Order: sequence, then structure tokens, then C-alpha cells
Amino acid sequence: METGAIPLDSVGPFDLQATVESGQTYLWDRADGNMYETMSAHGGDHWYETVVPPIAGVSDERAVVRVRQADGRLEWESTTDAVPILRHLLRLDDDLDAIVESTPDLPLLNRAYEQYRGMRLVRDPVFPCLISFICSAQMRVSRIHGMQMRMAERFGDPVEFDGRTLHAFPNAEQLAARTEDELRDLSLGYRAPYVQRTAEMVAGDASNEHGAVDPAAARDMAYEEAREYLTQFVGVGDKVADCVLLFSLDFLEAVPLDTWIRTAIADYYPECDAGGYAETSRAIRERFGGEYAGYAQTYVFYYLRAGGE
Repeated sequence: METGAIPLDSVGPFDLQATVESGQTYLWDRADGNMYETMSAHGGDHWYETVVPPIAGVSDERAVVRVRQADGRLEWESTTDAVPILRHLLRLDDDLDAIVESTPDLPLLNRAYEQYRGMRLVRDPVFPCLISFICSAQMRVSRIHGMQMRMAERFGDPVEFDGRTLHAFPNAEQLAARTEDELRDLSLGYRAPYVQRTAEMVAGDASNEHGAVDPAAARDMAYEEAREYLTQFVGVGDKVADCVLLFSLDFLEAVPLDTWIRTAIADYYPECDAGGYAETSRAIRERFGGEYAGYAQTYVFYYLRAGGE
């Protein structure tokens, strides 16, 4: 096991708890078993852990990473050097102060920034991110997280680390090999066939004459084209596609129109309600400043969901 620390004065404002417990990612787990149960406005010193697949240009092999924020630094334990992995997954190279400064001076945004200063966007692996948000419809964050943990434990590869057995999130081939009933047994409900069919598409099942469909291909497209591309996956509408674009594929302008953002539009920015998803999305992106509108969205989402107003 390797260990180390990243001084936070080299990173800028950072709040680990808000970043991984704000509803952006469902692939981290809290070692004390209290994910989403004890939130604090400016972080805690809890250990979080995840099993990370190989990441092109970052890490050549699967890794276990455990991290906590304490004493002005990010302490980590891992099967490899975790610094490049953490910089990638937690966007530690983002200039958060500059991003916040570039977004509009709006009272709601300012209150959210103040409450959760240091929250970063995440950059999750694309297939687990896609499956997570397919599971997210009409679900509380704790239940979405539970589904992902159960899928990993039941169908993912076991990985030994520090005397414990963790599980990697299953890849597309592993999930495609499961039946709808097996997925329903994990409380996926009506989402089970969506997950199973999307996994088949990514794995390249025999019924798809064009072979595997790669969600990561959206990365190289223009934003609205990328959103449309992702909606070909079963169970993926515009909102889920926007979540994948924002939390995995570096489209920091994406603004998923979930219940909380629609509430914010109704209560604070009614002029942005343009009827259809594409038109309303375009209007609220412009209201939130365009290039980094997804950062603004995530702060507002978390602030409202956590009871800030």
C-alpha cells in the first residue's frame, strides 16, 4: 500500500465531503458507512474510498484509492500513486476561484458558493457514470448510491486492500451478462431493463449490427450534439445525458434540468423557462454564465437540496 498527501494550498479551495456527497457521483463510499447521513457546511475528516478503472493518460491499471481531508491536506492510501488519479477524478487542477469569479453575480449563487466553498465538480469514469444516472430517476441520492454499491458487490471484481475486500464497479460486459431479474433483485425496479440494455449496447451485443456504442465518443462532439448522441442509450433522456456530460466528459457548460434546478428557475429565474428542455437549458446556461454554467448549477442543486433556502 502506498500513502501520501496533497497540500491544499497547492490546490485552492476544496471541500472533499461536499464534492463526493453532493449527488454528482455515486462511485465513492464512506469508510464509516455514513454516506449522506452527517453533512457539514465546510467538510469533515471522513475517509472515502473507490475502485478506479484504468484511465487513459492517468493510470494504466485498476487502483483502489482511499482519501480524506485533514489538516489542510488530502491524505491518501492506494495501491498506486494516487496523486494523478485524485487530480483527475476530483478536478484538483481547476482554478475554482477563477471559475466562481467568471460566473454571474447572482444572490442565490453567491449564497451557495459561500455555504459550500471548495466543492469541485467530479470527473467520473464514463460507463459507471452513465449507469448511475440511468438509476437516478425519481430517487434520493442515498438510494442511487445503494444501487451502485450493490451492483459492484454482486457483479464487480473483488479487490483486496488493507485486509478488506472492495469491489470494482462492473464493466459493460459484466452487466450485459446479467438478467433483468438479477438486476431487479438489487432494487433497480423499472430501471433494470434500461441498465441491462445499455450495458449490452456498450459491450456490443450480437443484435447491434454496428457493434459497440461508446459513450465516451460524445467527448469529441459539440455540446448539444453530444447530448443528443447520449440519448440513444436506453433510459437516457436529456437530463441524464447532461449529467454524464457534466460529471464525466468535461462539458462544464451543461446544466441538467432536474427537480431542484427547475425549482430554482421557477422561483428565481422564471424568464429562463422557455418550455422545452433544449430551450430552457440554453436559457439557464446563459443566465449562469455559459462556459462554467455546470459549476453554478451544481452549487445551486446542492444548496437547495441540502435545505439552504
